[in-house]
Amino acid sequence: MKKLSILFLLLIAFKSYTQEEAQLKRQVRQTIKELRDFIAIPNDALEHADINRNLTWLTKNFNARGFNSSVLPTSGESLFFAALPMEDQKPTILFYMHFDGQSVEKSKWNQPDPYKMVLKTKEGDNWKTLPIDTLNTNLDYSMRLFGRSTSDDKGPIIMFLNTIDLLKENNITLPFNVKVILDSEEEKGSKPLPKAVKEYRELLQADFLIINDGPVHSSGKPTIVYGCRGITTLSLTTFGPQKQQHSGHYGNYAPNPALLLSKALASMKNEEGKVSIPGFYDGVTIDENTMTILKNVPDDAASIHKNLGIKTPDKVGSFYQESLQYPSLNIRGLGSAWIGKKARTIVPESATAEIDIRLVPETDGSRLKDLVKTHLEKQGFFLTSKVPNKETRLSHDKIMMVTEGSITDAFRTQLDNPYGAFLVKTLTDTFGENPVQIRTMGGTVPIAPFINELKIPAFIVPMVNPDNNQHSPNENLEIGKIAYGIQTFYAILSSNIKE
Repeated sequence: MKKLSILFLLLIAFKSYTQEEAQLKRQVRQTIKELRDFIAIPNDALEHADINRNLTWLTKNFNARGFNSSVLPTSGESLFFAALPMEDQKPTILFYMHFDGQSVEKSKWNQPDPYKMVLKTKEGDNWKTLPIDTLNTNLDYSMRLFGRSTSDDKGPIIMFLNTIDLLKENNITLPFNVKVILDSEEEKGSKPLPKAVKEYRELLQADFLIINDGPVHSSGKPTIVYGCRGITTLSLTTFGPQKQQHSGHYGNYAPNPALLLSKALASMKNEEGKVSIPGFYDGVTIDENTMTILKNVPDDAASIHKNLGIKTPDKVGSFYQESLQYPSLNIRGLGSAWIGKKARTIVPESATAEIDIRLVPETDGSRLKDLVKTHLEKQGFFLTSKVPNKETRLSHDKIMMVTEGSITDAFRTQLDNPYGAFLVKTLTDTFGENPVQIRTMGGTVPIAPFINELKIPAFIVPMVNPDNNQHSPNENLEIGKIAYGIQTFYAILSSNIKE
């Protein structure tokens, strides 16, 4: 009799599991259908009309789920805001995502139109295109959807909306108030955001912020990120002869701006790749507990090196996660005259380097840029913010034009934050394994204005595959990650934080 009872309970559990799995697969199919429609609306961050068409779509589809939505004007493109009806006794989650995308160059995509989503399956080292209706009979979680913003960041938006559908279908009473803010200029640095967050402070007020952007850890495990680096930029241009000159006539006489710039750049770092400018790393300390957490991230150095095609990394940190805790100085672009078949025998008139500086919470972007400029002055350069005239050229041996970019601050939430503990427990209970906890991700999400103005903790809960080609041709989203995203949203929105 006891064995029959156990068998009966197992049958009930199995039936419940299969029903839940069938329900999830149905919702994944619906998500794919809706994502296809959303992707079909171009969302180039540089095109005002694109942004407006996406705002119209978002308003319609959030309102259909019972949200009260608003389009919030800013000094740039408008933000999209939505909230479910509020109840005073409940804590409030604010979700941040973005609906703008990087520009596309169609010729570099392996499909006719990056805004027409394509289903593909892996065959050997290649991807084979399949009819989208293949998913009606074969929902293979290893298949992928290719198209601009499938992963960055329209995919998570549609996962969220379909999770709301599923929660309603299952009559789940949400233990949270839910607010959503969708950025329209994330791919341009979100310059209007600090002022907008200040202006709409009361509307955006919440107990904590969840950012659904970026990929899960390369291990594929559930991931929580507690902070990200900020960014600022510098453009450095050196000058040689007023006009390019024949290298035979003036090659030993006219100073070469490319060589001047190369020496200046080389002076900023030592042989180990560390920034040699005094004070650049000031304020950054890593205690023993933090170091333990960093080492617990399951990175595989050999795999990273293989993927990058490098033998030896720089020595800013002793391993990958440690390196992300420091500010970086990167040459993101370098140019002078012509190369390849177009090369000419000339002394160039100028050379330019584009620099990005990744920031951490302990560092100030203006201070680091000042340190770089002071260093360049010590190298003998006269610094100017505009192209030098003839008088300036005749007055200084070495001239450099410096143009500064805006600053996006870094942020970091303490690893022992109670809302973070809630997210860790929720993901652990849902997926049966401890999530990867990352103290600082290397990239930049413009979230600091929310932390600075609203005074709330923030967490990044990524949902897309790590090899999604975001910002690049052939951006894609693994179908299994749609299921993961729905399960993650569902678990967070249905779990009581007091338990």
